[in-house]
Amino acid sequence: MTHEHRGGWGGLALALAAGLALTGCGTPGAPLAPSLNLPDPVTNLAAVRTGDQVALTWTMPKKNTDKLLMKGNVAVHLCRKELGGLCAAAGDVALAPGAEGTFTDTLPPGQAAGIPRALTYFVELKNARGRSAGMSNSAMVVAGQAPAGVEGLDATVIKAGVVLHWKAGTAGTSIRLHRKLVAQKGQAKPTNEQGLLAPPPEPNEQNLLVEAGVAAGHALDKGIRFGETYEYRAQRVARVTVDGQTLELAGPLSTPVRVEARDVFPPAVPTGLAAVATAAEGGAEASIDLSWQPGTEADLAGYAVYRSEAGGAWERISPTEPAIGPAFHDTKVLAGHTYTYAVTAVDQGGHESARSVEAQETVPNP
Repeated sequence: MTHEHRGGWGGLALALAAGLALTGCGTPGAPLAPSLNLPDPVTNLAAVRTGDQVALTWTMPKKNTDKLLMKGNVAVHLCRKELGGLCAAAGDVALAPGAEGTFTDTLPPGQAAGIPRALTYFVELKNARGRSAGMSNSAMVVAGQAPAGVEGLDATVIKAGVVLHWKAGTAGTSIRLHRKLVAQKGQAKPTNEQGLLAPPPEPNEQNLLVEAGVAAGHALDKGIRFGETYEYRAQRVARVTVDGQTLELAGPLSTPVRVEARDVFPPAVPTGLAAVATAAEGGAEASIDLSWQPGTEADLAGYAVYRSEAGGAWERISPTEPAIGPAFHDTKVLAGHTYTYAVTAVDQGGHESARSVEAQETVPNP
């Protein structure tokens, strides 16, 4: 009995030791379930409708639902749906993980016509077995008849900017002007845009919205820079309320018009010209001092001063290079003589304004 009892306890000790050995450090635990390799759903789908086309953009995820990096292209299925309907296929593409996705959907005739209503887009990412972790976020546009296209767009450069004209059309719609900066090889930049005080670079593309009722068929773009070339396109935009949201329904983009913004315009005519004569006294020469209001143009180079005596021809009395400040000291005068003066402004392109209002002064006798 005693021997059997000891044997039993010994067997139990060996069994416990074996169990501890199996659960010791470095021993693999329970096997992990294999990854389903389901791509993470897209979370930033966006949609913009222009005419009968909808531009979709999104970012592809880099990992799957198991937080593992994906390899190889991922199948992307795009669909659109109206309220209460099924999500109809819009297209399929394949993109690499982390890529920026883009897709342009041409609306079927039925969804490009009729009253304004909600149209929602989704993208779904699928693995090699056609399985997915669900749809993306929704991106809504407006289905229905878009505003008519803009016709007759043209552009004219004036000193204040670019004037745009188009044929007046649908009442109640705004006009969005798309402006694109066109790169010109070898194109010289305006002198005033060089150096440490040069303005920051222009964006390649900008939009100008002309609200409904503000202007009938024309607008002025004051934000241009001389020396650049711009391309403009226009579209009509209506604002509609769908499912409690105010959304834009934009028509097609017009034919582009290109304009070179060359500065061929002289500066503004100087104002406030005044003349004050000083007699010759104490060995000092007689003189006439001129002053006027300074110009404000960014490309102003200076001024030119002209003089006429006794109704004779105008003569430039300032140096060939424009005078920098708004003042001039004329010492080539004679006592008892009357002189008439005028001033012009000159820009850095050499364009000269018309002459200012005249100022007349007589040099007193000593």
